[in-house]
Amino acid sequence: MLKKGFFYGLLILLGLLFYFYRNFETISAGVAILLFGMIMLEEGFRVFTKGPLQTILQSATNKLYKSVFTGAFVTALIQSSSLVSVITISFISAGLISLTGGLGLIFGANIGTTATAWLVAGFGLKVKISALALPMLVFGLIFSFQKKMTLKGIGNVLAGLGFFFLGIHYMKEGFDVFKEHIDLTQYAVTGFLGVFIYTGLGIVVTTILQSSSATLALILTALSVGQIEYENALALAIGANVGTTITAALGAISANSAGKRLAMAHFIFNMVTGLVAIVFIFPLANLVNTTSDVLHIAATNYTLKLALFHTIFNAIGVLLMVPFIRPLERLLLRFFIEKEKDVHEPKYLNPAVLEFPGAVLSALINESKYLYQNSVFEIVTHALNIHRTDVKSDEKLKTIIEKSKTDFHTDVEDLYYTKVKSIYSQIITYATTAQSTLKLNNRQNRAITDIKIANRKMVEIIKDARELNKNITIALSANNTHLTAAYDSYRKKLVKVLRVIYLFRKEENSEVYEAKLKKLKAEAKSNMRQSSHSIDKLIRKNAITPEMASSLFNDYTNVNDMIKKLIEVAELLYGKKDTLLDENGNGK
Repeated sequence: MLKKGFFYGLLILLGLLFYFYRNFETISAGVAILLFGMIMLEEGFRVFTKGPLQTILQSATNKLYKSVFTGAFVTALIQSSSLVSVITISFISAGLISLTGGLGLIFGANIGTTATAWLVAGFGLKVKISALALPMLVFGLIFSFQKKMTLKGIGNVLAGLGFFFLGIHYMKEGFDVFKEHIDLTQYAVTGFLGVFIYTGLGIVVTTILQSSSATLALILTALSVGQIEYENALALAIGANVGTTITAALGAISANSAGKRLAMAHFIFNMVTGLVAIVFIFPLANLVNTTSDVLHIAATNYTLKLALFHTIFNAIGVLLMVPFIRPLERLLLRFFIEKEKDVHEPKYLNPAVLEFPGAVLSALINESKYLYQNSVFEIVTHALNIHRTDVKSDEKLKTIIEKSKTDFHTDVEDLYYTKVKSIYSQIITYATTAQSTLKLNNRQNRAITDIKIANRKMVEIIKDARELNKNITIALSANNTHLTAAYDSYRKKLVKVLRVIYLFRKEENSEVYEAKLKKLKAEAKSNMRQSSHSIDKLIRKNAITPEMASSLFNDYTNVNDMIKKLIEVAELLYGKKDTLLDENGNGK
């Protein structure tokens, strides 16, 4: 209700300003065109987030200094800290990067966003930019009508830049005419009182525009035509930085825990930076003057000096916050606790991730691994009446089988419906959605198909385990040592495979266990093609009934099939050579 009231109040205020101050229309149109240009820029660069940009952001977060630098560089390049934030939240949600790496990207993005001020001050206000903007718009629209997504992206970037510069042109033109009627410098306030007033004004303007970059462009344009004092412009720039935290906080209300953590980190960073800048605004202004002399920036070139001030206080903010990034991470993890998900709820399939192929693949693989490790592993071991801790232990397999004679009364069917079916269907739906909506290359498409196959095999393993469990239960209760011994040998085979798979995914020296798995899979394939001589011998000796023999023959094939499938799933999800992701996180 409050949001709706604010919206209608803003519309009425704009209407009144347009009515009483006709020249305000030109300034407002300039701001609107500039904001539209920034939206088009973001849309244009979003095309390229599905390739190199995603790989750069993902691979540059293993070191904090690299993530800060990458966040700054990428944001400066694409002129969109919000896009970097969206990608970062998606990657954290998918488990592609750590929270520390994400914080580094966000802190770096605050430095990168200062590039807008340099672009406007150093280029947009010095050149007759409308002459350049119009050709950009023409070529941008031509490219945007092409079918190829890369060309569309280039078109949106060109058109976005065209609208961005055209907006600056109209804003400057509006202020030029506006000063003939009203001189805003008469409202200048000096000292700390002016700092607080204009910082507050900067916060309000940024909250309305929902963009600190647009606010800075407005400040620089007004400053270039002498409509505001340099000292007050510095305070407005601080307010723009603080104001952007409000937009981030509003956007995080409906976000997941990863989004909330990053939004809070952004808020803390900008508040700390803003407070430091306010307290030390005059020493910082002196530092800007000294640095300007070194960089040969004229003493009266206030627009470039404002851009320099904006960069300096954001860089100081990063330097202040970096030493506290670990405590900040712990605080955020403690404050924004991941909601405990039900057993049937996916842990990694975040809808926001669906925009980025590499992130989608990681989300699908992580979800599939989680299903394999926690549900399939548990169901199979309990179906064998074996404890998972025994499989993971160093205890001899023969000893484990001999001591595991108690019937667990495992309801495999119920476990499938409560722990597997819902997750499996959501993985398949997520994978199919990705294949139908994303522009995937052949390797990524094959990778997602392999993930779907791996999940289907997991479901088949559980159904095989259900049939095997029924006969193991009969064998345990039957007073026939030959039948019990035969099923114990089946259990031993499966436990051996489960243990090797566990070691394969847990141990660093996985090559040894990978070789063992290949050998076990080859044996299972060979066994499936030939009958069991041991069962034939039992039949000839009348040691088992025909019904028992039938069950043993069926389960002999069943067990070897389960072994083959268990290993194939492990190879797909954990294999080093046959992994679904290459070293950069892109599907093979």
